Amino acid sequence: MNETVKPSVLDDEDFHAAAESVLREGETVADLIDRSARAEVEYRREQAEFVARGLAALEEAERTGVWYTTEDVLSMMRAKLDAAKAAQGK
Repeated sequence: MNETVKPSVLDDEDFHAAAESVLREGETVADLIDRSARAEVEYRREQAEFVARGLAALEEAERTGVWYTTEDVLSMMRAKLDAAKAAQGK
């Protein structure tokens, strides 16, 4: 896909001025928009993977009948954290 796309936000003079006002040294509005679009794509990909993992976990719990309470999960997380802290202290 070699199509050049001009974001509609560039047609909004107020937004364009606001974008220019927050640019870092040597950065252009196009750089800002490019980086923002790439970050959004990555966020959506990670979000989709997170939802997929959650749905898989739900299916596994329904299949096995093994469910964990909030207290169970927090207790396991605390134990992992305590073990990591103890390992760092050695």
